[in-house]
Formats: sequence, C-alpha cells, structure tokens
Amino acid sequence: MSLKENINYSLWCDFIERDFLENRFQEIIKDETIQGATSNPAIFESSISNSVAYKQQLDMLQANNAKTIYEELALTDIKRAAQLLSDLHKNDTDDGFISIEVDPLLCDDAQGTIEEGLRLYSSINAENVMIKVPATNAGYIAMRELTSRGIHVNATLIFSPDQAIKCAQALNEGIIESNKDIKAVVSVFVSRFDRMCDADFVTKGLEASKLGIVNATKCYHEINKLKNKNIRTLFASTGVKGNELAPSYYIDNLIFPNSVNTAPLATIEDWLKDGVKEETQIISEEECNEYFANLEEKKINMEKVYNDLLTQGLDAFKVSFKDLLSKLIN
Repeated sequence: MSLKENINYSLWCDFIERDFLENRFQEIIKDETIQGATSNPAIFESSISNSVAYKQQLDMLQANNAKTIYEELALTDIKRAAQLLSDLHKNDTDDGFISIEVDPLLCDDAQGTIEEGLRLYSSINAENVMIKVPATNAGYIAMRELTSRGIHVNATLIFSPDQAIKCAQALNEGIIESNKDIKAVVSVFVSRFDRMCDADFVTKGLEASKLGIVNATKCYHEINKLKNKNIRTLFASTGVKGNELAPSYYIDNLIFPNSVNTAPLATIEDWLKDGVKEETQIISEEECNEYFANLEEKKINMEKVYNDLLTQGLDAFKVSFKDLLSKLIN
C-alpha cells in the first residue's frame, strides 16, 4: 500500500515552467510520483527570465503594463497545470492542486489580497487551483474570507507555531462558513531555520539540522488540534543546500499522516532513488516543547528567528516580483 493510500501523504512538485509542463511534468503525474504542484513569485521570476518558451507570448503582450504581462504569462502556465492535474483531482479531491500566489506587494493589504484572490481564481476557472496567501495579519483575514467564498487556499510563509495556529483557525472558520468541501494547506517552511541557525547552534553545543524538523513538527501538532481533515500541513522549503545532508533529508523526516511535502524536482527524484518509503516516527508535542525549552536555556531567541525569517521571506518574494516586472517591458 502506498503512503497516499495508507496515511494520506502527498508529494507535490515545487516548480512551474512552460517546457517542463509539456514534458517531465506529465510523466511524473502519470507514474504517480507527484500528486500536485506549487508555484511562487521566485519560481516564476526564474522560469520566465530564463526560458525561451515565454518569448512569443511575451512579445505579443508588450502593449500592456508589466503586471498584466506577468499575469497573462503566469495564468497560462497555471491553467495548463490545472488541466494536466484535473483527472488526479477528480479521483481524489485532496490532491491534484496547483497554487498561484497573490501579488506579494499586497501582503499587508487584506482587501487587496481578497480582491486579487477572487480575480485570479475567476480568471483561471478551474476547481483544482489554490490561491496562495502569506501568513500576515492581513493574510489571516484574506484566507478566511476566500475559503468562506468557496476558494481553496494555500497559506504560505509560515515559520512559527503562532502563525500556524492563526492560519488553521482562519481557514477552519472559512471552510465551515462556506458549507462546501473546501481544501486548504498550511505551508510550514523548514530548511531555512537550519541554514540560518546551524552555525550558532554548533558553537552552543546544539545539534545541527534539527531545528527545522522539530519546529515543523510542532506546527503540525498545532494544526491538527482543530481536527479538520480538509486542512493539511504542507512542508515547504524542503530542498537541501550543500553536501552536509542527504538530498531528501527534509522529506525523509517529515512523512506524516494527512500531510503534504512540496519539493524541487531534483529533491523528489533523489528521494525516490532509495525505493519504498515508510511513515516517519513523529516527534511528540512534549518532546518538541522540551526541545524549545532547552533552546531558551541556551539563550536562543526563537521569536527573533521567526520574525527574521518571515521578514526575509516576504522581502525575497517582493524582490523577485519587482525584478520580474522590470524585465517584462522591452
């Protein structure tokens, strides 16, 4: 029995590019390697900037402003991905999703996020699309409103358990209000913790490459307290940088029931090389709490880590988006 059948665990591909959609993407859907896909502003910035597949459409759109050009390019890809994943979604409404993120410059504008989410969802006109909303104070308002209106939501840029709780509560309220079978994921970022903190942790006698896993597990426990099976924890930022860890480290250690892992294609293919995969032994919430108590004793300020990572994540997506817009007008 597969992990999907056994514990409702799914693997999604964190990549979108036009040639990829017409080739490898279709192969990994057909062979059941993946059950969905995600995108973000940084992915589109890289894909559109570096692939000749967009040139013809880009040339045709030059009479428009930069954001309109971006949306036309991105929506073409999202519509195609949704079409390719539609059969999977019809067979299993938990999966077969593709995500598109609202303009990252709207991260502190609840009404602007709601309006853009509604507009994007309407433009794509596909049941298996998730609107991606960052976990800010404005974002919590928007994700509740969007789910209440029958739109599937991917809450993103979650670093702290507090963010995870607020996202899950907002999504739960919206789903209940919608009175529909609306799905949502809470995207908890993982590897960035270790990249930021490992050097400091080693000097203080703390284990490297553990914070991201423990923190993600703590968030998972908090999300599950709502007991809403339509809200799954999605583990994101699960690629490995450097050679210190196995390429699939952040997948291997987070194979939990009713969860998703979205990873770069190379990471997914490395994960598959070792054959049959088994459910990960979950660190208990008590063990998570003990771990964080020990960090506090070692003078690790987790609130600062959370705030720094969220600020960096929001800023990185804004920069990618602005860079892309600046390149779209010839």
